[in-house]
Amino acid sequence: MTPEETKKLFDYIREQNFINDDQYQELMQQKFSSFAEMEKYLRRVALLSGEDWTQAKGVFYGVEYANLIGRNIDSEVLNVLPQSLSENYQMVVFNKEGGNLEAGLVDPTNFKAIEALNFLARKKEYKVKYYIISEESYRAAAKQYETLGEEVGEALDTAEAIFAPKEDIYDADEDVEDVVKSAPVSKIVSVVLRHAIEGRASDIHIEPVGNQSKVRYRIDGVLHTTIVLPIYVHSALVSKIKVMANLKIDETRIPQDGRIRMKIHNKDVDFRISTLPLMGQEKVVMRILETPEKAPSFGDLGFMGLQLKVVEENIYKPNGLFLLTGPTGSGKSTTLFAALNYLNKEEVNIATLEDPVEYYIPGVNQSQIRPEVNYTFASGLRALLRQDPDIIMVGEIRDNETAELAIHAGLTGHSVLTTLHTNSGMGAIPRLFDMQVEPFLLASTLNAVIAQRLVRKICPKCKVEEKLPSEVIKHAKEVLDSIPKEALYPNVDSNNMKFYRGQGCANCGQTGYKGRLAIVEAINVTRGLQDIVARGFARAEAEEELRKQFFTNMEQDGIEKVVLGMTTMEEVMRVSKA
Repeated sequence: MTPEETKKLFDYIREQNFINDDQYQELMQQKFSSFAEMEKYLRRVALLSGEDWTQAKGVFYGVEYANLIGRNIDSEVLNVLPQSLSENYQMVVFNKEGGNLEAGLVDPTNFKAIEALNFLARKKEYKVKYYIISEESYRAAAKQYETLGEEVGEALDTAEAIFAPKEDIYDADEDVEDVVKSAPVSKIVSVVLRHAIEGRASDIHIEPVGNQSKVRYRIDGVLHTTIVLPIYVHSALVSKIKVMANLKIDETRIPQDGRIRMKIHNKDVDFRISTLPLMGQEKVVMRILETPEKAPSFGDLGFMGLQLKVVEENIYKPNGLFLLTGPTGSGKSTTLFAALNYLNKEEVNIATLEDPVEYYIPGVNQSQIRPEVNYTFASGLRALLRQDPDIIMVGEIRDNETAELAIHAGLTGHSVLTTLHTNSGMGAIPRLFDMQVEPFLLASTLNAVIAQRLVRKICPKCKVEEKLPSEVIKHAKEVLDSIPKEALYPNVDSNNMKFYRGQGCANCGQTGYKGRLAIVEAINVTRGLQDIVARGFARAEAEEELRKQFFTNMEQDGIEKVVLGMTTMEEVMRVSKA
């Protein structure tokens, strides 16, 4: 890594306006011992997307850049390089013209990969031109090797002979272990899990419906039927998943919970398994717990303006309660993950109680509760208080005892981050009263209440302007006009509103949406609000106090994000029930 090479890279990043002149001068003064160290520093200083950084690396290495997202690759071209080699080297052949091949590499310094493809190309007298591609580009291209239906179809051809003689499901007297170990069942399960990761699913449902076994993926909060299998393989699939999760395969009368840890695309992925007995069959739901390589910032999650300010002011308070509310699947765990990464420093001791541990955070003491051995949130919190913690994260306040202990921890010099299931931020305080928390104690402890829901983001690749019905536009204008001017996001104007949607493309699986963001309401527990809580929390008084801090509710926040082109009115109305 020569000074000339690094200067060329810095010059390019400055020319593209990813950094300003001051940052450029600061970069030129830095000394980096490795490219990885330089990359880490640059990704922190410069606001580069994955594709932007890949282009910059191309400049550094002198390799042309290619973007394969949304690009259809002919199967004959793709299969010049076998799928196993493609996955091993993160390399894909994406174009062929005459005797010339074009190949994309995630790591252009991987000479073993180049040597392997050159060897294959020489056999057929091809010449290869190499391009640098991002990991996302690689995944989009590699997905095209085989579709889910084709891969499962091949396994089903074999499975039919094994599991579907003339009668029904496999013979009950047959050795269950032989059935579970059979190649087609293993193939189907591994393909279903791999495609769920590639499709960014958060949950997998495998459920019996009549004479079919239906596989559905929850992607961006919405369930999609992905493939329908014959019912004769359903019991074998469930048994295979149970074996992988160390569950009892002969116990079909009661629900069971387990966990599978697998390496998929060189990443460790956890699957939280839940089985439920139905009439005659069992249903399996698998929650995918994939720790991101980089913790999201609050801005990445959708926190903006005054809401972001409330969050950032309150998570650093040395004691008291920071409360997140919302239903299951509203992103509370991800927001806590972001908060803990903000707080995770060498000089503090952070301890968590979770059910389950969803994100692994280096340097944080994370503990999984186990109710079956009486290790609950309440008993675990008592133990944590003897571990000299500075910051405690309690996955959820579920009962009176946990609520009381969390409040006392906040009163005795600890910062407590936790969640509660309520429909709104305002609803959290009466809910805690219902759990026998004394009003004066809650008033002294509570720092902030954040309520959130998740909406799907419009796919940036197929985003177009759309016309909405006049009554919807009228409602949006009324909502925006009700927001205090101090709380409005920049570029939001109720007299100049534009609305967008995604048309559907290869990048978003034809849904028009890709990814999710939070719509938020944030309550800062000021001195005035503390007095209202201590007096028993009169709703009218609380609303008046919130007006003074320019509070905006979830629907208002959502419609502002609609006008900014981040999501759609349909999504906000679906989630906020406007």
